[in-house]
Amino acid sequence: MDRNQAVGLFLISALLLVYMFFFAPKDEVQQEKKPAQTTATTTATQPAAAPLDSAAMASRQAAMGTFGAAATGTEQTVVLENENLKVGLTTKGGQVNEVLLKNYLTFDKKPLYLFDKESSATDIAFKTREGKEIKLSDLYFTPTPVSTTNGKTGKTQAISFRATLGEGQYVEQTYSLTEGTFLLGYDLNFKGVEQLLAANQPLTFTWKDRLKKLEMDLAQNRNHSSLNFMTMDEDVTIIKTNSTEEEKSPEPVKWMGNKQNFFTAGIIAKNQFESGQFTSSLNEADSSEVKTFVSALAIPQKDVLGGAQFTYYFGPNDYSVLKHVSDKFEKNLELGWGVFGYINRFVVIPVFHLLENHIASYGIIIVILVLLIKLILTPLTYKSYLSMAKMKVMKPEIDEIKEKYGDDMQKQQSETMKLYSSVGVNPMSGCIPMLLQIPILFAMFSFFPNSIELRQEAFLWAHDLSTYDVFAKLPFTIPFYGNHVSMFTLLMTASTILYTWGNNQVSTMQGPMKFYSYLMPFIFMFIVNSMPAGLSFYYFVSNLVTFGQQAVIRKFVDDDKIRQRLEENKTKLKDKKPGGFAQRMQEAMRIAAEKEAEKAKQKKSKK
Repeated sequence: MDRNQAVGLFLISALLLVYMFFFAPKDEVQQEKKPAQTTATTTATQPAAAPLDSAAMASRQAAMGTFGAAATGTEQTVVLENENLKVGLTTKGGQVNEVLLKNYLTFDKKPLYLFDKESSATDIAFKTREGKEIKLSDLYFTPTPVSTTNGKTGKTQAISFRATLGEGQYVEQTYSLTEGTFLLGYDLNFKGVEQLLAANQPLTFTWKDRLKKLEMDLAQNRNHSSLNFMTMDEDVTIIKTNSTEEEKSPEPVKWMGNKQNFFTAGIIAKNQFESGQFTSSLNEADSSEVKTFVSALAIPQKDVLGGAQFTYYFGPNDYSVLKHVSDKFEKNLELGWGVFGYINRFVVIPVFHLLENHIASYGIIIVILVLLIKLILTPLTYKSYLSMAKMKVMKPEIDEIKEKYGDDMQKQQSETMKLYSSVGVNPMSGCIPMLLQIPILFAMFSFFPNSIELRQEAFLWAHDLSTYDVFAKLPFTIPFYGNHVSMFTLLMTASTILYTWGNNQVSTMQGPMKFYSYLMPFIFMFIVNSMPAGLSFYYFVSNLVTFGQQAVIRKFVDDDKIRQRLEENKTKLKDKKPGGFAQRMQEAMRIAAEKEAEKAKQKKSKK
């Protein structure tokens, strides 16, 4: 590892820290799938809170004005179910009150409810011409018989809830669930009530979601949870703060999503919501709560009078699923910023999915992924090692320059650049190949913490590759490190030190830069200790493969032939003036030397 490669490593680590601060997160296996099916059932009537006497009933109906006809009734729960979802719907308000993801479990092996009536609630409010504000949750709906249709995408069952207000006047909500999907269709229709609603006043759809803890690492779950929405101009806003933040959108909104680490619950409008207001908050003292999201979306009145259409999504943050939900709905999956996201989207994820179709062990899949990436990067690895070999061959001349000019660092650098130029060596050739690998490095930092494919997948001693493995639990917390020891992180650190040691055997680097090359692995150990075991394992394998690559390359690189070639270059380039990078470096050093000499002269004259 020469000086320029050390600079490259320093830049990589610095960029990594910047990326972690600005772009990356701050702060048993799935159940056996059942055969495809869509069913609907009705549960027993739920016990009433307290029967209303005739006076109280009359008072309640009067308070709701023209909508008082639907103010009383009996609450029942109806269930729509396919192989992915079990959705509970209540006749009081005609709302969703429970959603079970059938093929997933929580970190403690309990059924995974993405929506339940204790922590989540949706409602729709509107104003009447009488000046009263009515909520659908105040009304009782009567369920109609379930209908089944066969379409191109499979069987779809639908159920309607109707609140009758008078002759030809009603509010109807229809839900539909198609087999094999995570989508719940939702239609809202106000029939014959145009004269009852306040003129041109939008309805307000509200969704309060107190995200429950679904993963072992609460900190990671919080850092990867966000309230997201997209406007009609396809501008996606992500509210990811770990404090309280409010965002307003005066522009029409297409969809919103309550996104957790690996799952999203959201709603998409067929047309649009007129505007939206979104609030994200966090109660750090409550270890059972991830975050609380509150959304208020304006539904155009004209839409519901003609039958407004929406779609709920309750499902995993799986790119292959999300990309088919709605425009840019896949933004609910964190794939990384800029080019890093493209690498994950078009390279890493397709290769990963291809491998998992043939290989059951995700640890083996990670090993194969490393081998494929390293194979592609072999030319860069070879070029980087060749640069180190050239520096090693030139070490005697470089040492002579250092001895000749002593403490005059600028003169040392100037003469060293002349030496490089005379033999046709680009001092940046060892640094550039390493910098070109940065996009892949950062892409992995986004892929592994957000890959639902790794969730609850065990490998060796790690019970879940999507979170850190615990080799030992500490009785105290080390700042920036945590209260646990990750074995995969230790292996990654040890392999990085081994790789660094191998490089330093052919390095001309001395002094502080050599010390830093050994310090950097420990810096990464603190960064990665609380990150997914899959990420640590990936870098551990990557280091071993790179070390092996260099051992093989070393067999084909002859120092004597390199020395001979450099001597030949010295003869060929004897009368050639330096150009490009070398010329600019020499000129910069000459100017710096002149300024330093001028300063020394001024100091001497003052004395």
